Parts: sequence; C-alpha cells; structure tokens
Amino acid sequence: MAKPHSTLRTLITLALLGVLAVACAMMGNWQLRRAAERDAIMQTIEAGRKAAPLKLDAATPDGELVQWRQAATHGVWLHDFTVLLDNRNFKGKPGFWVATPLLIDPATRTAVLVLRGWLPRPILPGESLPPLPRPEGMQQVQGQIVSHVPRMFELWSLSGKAASALPKLPLPDKTPPRVQNLPLQDLASATGLKLLPAVLEQTGGADGDTEPFVQEWPQPSTDSDQNRGYALQWFGFACIAAIAALVVAWRALRRRTQPAR
Repeated sequence: MAKPHSTLRTLITLALLGVLAVACAMMGNWQLRRAAERDAIMQTIEAGRKAAPLKLDAATPDGELVQWRQAATHGVWLHDFTVLLDNRNFKGKPGFWVATPLLIDPATRTAVLVLRGWLPRPILPGESLPPLPRPEGMQQVQGQIVSHVPRMFELWSLSGKAASALPKLPLPDKTPPRVQNLPLQDLASATGLKLLPAVLEQTGGADGDTEPFVQEWPQPSTDSDQNRGYALQWFGFACIAAIAALVVAWRALRRRTQPAR
C-alpha cells in the first residue's frame, strides 16, 4: 500500500507535468499563429508589389494606397518641414531617416510625406550631419507606399507622455527637429498641411535629390518557417511532459496494486 506522503508527492508531480504540457502546447499554438501572421504579411507585400504602379495626386482614393505598391508623384519639397527620425540603424550603424513633405497640390496644401533615405549619425567630436540636399522647383519622386512611418519603441510611451511630440514648424533657426516617431496627424498639426493617409519610401528621383541618402528600406520579417520550427519544438516538449505524467501515474498505480510485503 502506498504511503500518504508518497501519494501526495505523486499528485503534485502529475499536476506540475500537466501544467507544463498545457503551457508548452499553448506556446506551440502561439508560434503557429505568428507563422500565419507572417504569411499574411508576405501575401500583402507580394500583392502590393504586383499591383500596377500608382500615380499619386491629391485626388488619389484612399483605397488605392495599397501597402508596398510602387508609386510616383511630382511636387515641391517643403524643406522647412523636414524632420529627422532618430535611432534608425542601417547594417548596425546608427543614423537618421530624413522625412520631408512633398507638396503635390498648392491650392489645397495637400502633401505626401516622403521618407527620403538614411544618413549616418555623426560620432566623432566636432563631426556634424552633412548638409541635406534642398532641390527647388518641381520634382519627380518614385517609391513604395507604406501606411505609416515605421515606429520605434519608446520607453516614455508607457507613461502616456508624448516625449517626442513635434513643435510648431518651421523652427526659428530652420533646423530640422529630431524625434523618435512621427505620426502623420502630429506632422499635419505642426505644419498645417493636408497629408495623404500614407507614406512614400523613396527609391528614385533626380540625382541631386537622392544623394547622399541610402534608400534600402527594411522589410517586416516574413520567415514563417522559423515559427513553425519553434512550434514543433514546443509540441515536442508538451509530448515529453505528457509521457512523463503517464509514466508517473502508471508507476503509482502499480505500487498501489502490488501486495504489501
């Protein structure tokens, strides 16, 4: 006959193994959901890039502003409204994204925000950011559409404070402000512009407009096979925990059925 303390220990072991099996199975299901999300992102990217190039103007319907769709437009750069997006790394090097509105309809002050490219952050003492190109007059710009400026995590956002809120533009000294993130509504409020509900990541234009920017834009991770591999591992751990629970239960039952010596 099994001792009371032995029975209690067996029950605790079975409970812990059961919780472990359920937790591992839940982690496996979560990884499968992540894989499905990444598959959906990949489908969105492929659908956008297969769509016919779009000619952007003030009358472009919102439904045509498809993520990752190639687009072209023309307008006048509003250099006084340029904003530097901080903490944007490229191949491990710290730097900025340069964001400038392009005025495409002066009558209604309609503009599209263009991410013009990446510039390295000055590191050495006395080093400064290179002068930003300021082409004047009508400009042709090509790029790909994204729904918003990609966000960076902000610690101060947990407190509900807008630590990176834009001041009224342009600044008195005409220097571009530096912020971590740039919501379109904040830029519209700071400039008085009517912005299209999308952002253009520039990939082409006049030579004087693309230098010295790096225009290799990051893409969301779409490696869903990695998540499926992790899911397989978690389900394997769940099976191991379940088998261990069965072995413990079988041994406990065997001890109870054996005649006392």
